[in-house]
Amino acid sequence: MKAQRIFRVLLPVERLFGWRDAFVLFTLAAVLWIGASLAASAPHVIHGPEITLSPAALPYYALLSLRRVIAAYILSLLFTLVYGRLAAYNRSAERVLLPLLDVLQSVPILSFLPVVLLALAAFLPERLAAELASVVLIFTSQVWNLTFAWYQALTTVPGDLREASAVFGFGGWLRFRTLELPFAANSLIWNSVMSFAGGWFFLMAAEMFSVSGRDFRLPGLGSYLQQAAHRGDTAALCWGLGTLVLIIVALDQLLWRPLIAWADRFRLDTVAGADTPSSWFYDIISRSQIGRWFFHSLLGGLEERVDRLLIRRALQPAKAAAARSGRLPLQAATLIIALGIAYAALRALHMLSTVSPAQWQSVAVGLGATLGRVGLALVLALAWTIPVGVAIGTSPRIAAWLQPLVQIAASVPATALFPALLLLLLRVPGGINIAAVVLMLLGTQWYLLFNVIAGASAIPQDLKHTVALIGLSRADRWRTLVLPALLPYIITGAITASGGAWNASIVAEYVVFGGKRISTTGVGALISHATEGGDYALLLAATLSMVLTVVTINRLLWRRLYRLAETRYKLE
Repeated sequence: MKAQRIFRVLLPVERLFGWRDAFVLFTLAAVLWIGASLAASAPHVIHGPEITLSPAALPYYALLSLRRVIAAYILSLLFTLVYGRLAAYNRSAERVLLPLLDVLQSVPILSFLPVVLLALAAFLPERLAAELASVVLIFTSQVWNLTFAWYQALTTVPGDLREASAVFGFGGWLRFRTLELPFAANSLIWNSVMSFAGGWFFLMAAEMFSVSGRDFRLPGLGSYLQQAAHRGDTAALCWGLGTLVLIIVALDQLLWRPLIAWADRFRLDTVAGADTPSSWFYDIISRSQIGRWFFHSLLGGLEERVDRLLIRRALQPAKAAAARSGRLPLQAATLIIALGIAYAALRALHMLSTVSPAQWQSVAVGLGATLGRVGLALVLALAWTIPVGVAIGTSPRIAAWLQPLVQIAASVPATALFPALLLLLLRVPGGINIAAVVLMLLGTQWYLLFNVIAGASAIPQDLKHTVALIGLSRADRWRTLVLPALLPYIITGAITASGGAWNASIVAEYVVFGGKRISTTGVGALISHATEGGDYALLLAATLSMVLTVVTINRLLWRRLYRLAETRYKLE
């Protein structure tokens, strides 16, 4: 009977595709066509600044890179809070926003970047275009796991807490500040750690790239590492990686550990845990007179003023006349945008009509090959991230040692180490295929690990004490408590990990090494080949095919598992 109930929850959730999905895909095709058209107007000769490999330049380069990562993270957090809340609470918006989120997180940004970059370079100064493109690429490596985590938290808030907020008459702002944000704090913080790691992971691609003979580069730690790898300067590569490790350790000690210790107060516990997260920096700040003045007097007063302002605005009657007067211009602008999207989509369809049947066949074969590698990488990631994540999330002592190591391992750009790994694996049969799976694994396993850590650390202590008093075996404890509590977090991590694996296929299946181009069958290799050759029709076909595949998998599997987690595995 239990299996039948789960089966009924999984199957009839929603239609596979609808008109909203078609609208999102046509919009994406239109944007790609517009970018390709603007790319033709970009300057033909572009040379970025010289990157020195002197260790003395590393502090300056590190500050520039840290500034880009922080700017991208702020954009990601703002996008997450607005987008995820709309998708969670507005059913009409959810029908559009969730398909759009599926599409956005599956778009291979490393293939989309050349179009965006050349389009920006057509009407902006080269340096500004490169800076904006860099922040956009880092943003796309940070935002999707945050958005999915926020949406998952909002849809699994316990019903009794919602009822309590309704009884007290909390409006939108007070409910957000006192219920939703505290409930999601643990998940958001751990996914923020993952977002920063993802930003560092794509730093080399974000700061130094060549498109159709044009050399875009920005001074920064990523370009320093890529320049050192190109020149084979082992000493410079070690200096760059050492600087990156120092930044990661400093952020762990001065930012993430204090935030994790602070967020422990928001656990759904009725009893205190034996071990709680601690941070020496948090203890110093919270116990110092300056820290108390800053948090209680300055921030506390600011918080009260913001509360009063937003509550007063929420109670004011709506300006109906102003709304009616502004409705007509809004409708006119919507019509103009829709007509523009329709025209660009038709031009994109015309571009797709130039793709030969042989190319479509290669796209289909490549999709099958990449799908197999993505599935294998996801299975391997699940096999080790669940036990390790539970160990870190439930034991602060283990977390004190492993958390910095995990952050370092997740943040080191695998693309910097990939040539050496490929050199070893090419000597064995199927070496390029093994290397592709390994690179996908290196780029995606951390999404799962950090979400499992967040889920394990959120399990209430009273439930742990209950299963201990009952005397359940380790296997029964995992079956009845750990895995059900982790399911929403595993689903969130799996969605973002699989999307990251599809993105990583672009650099994993097509490699330029030692002056040679080494590739294997896969849609990522097709996208890289089309990008290098400027074949925008094939690039559009392969990109849209990848997006359709990922959206189909999300709709058939992950979305339905989300519904199962919402209905059966909420902490009530």
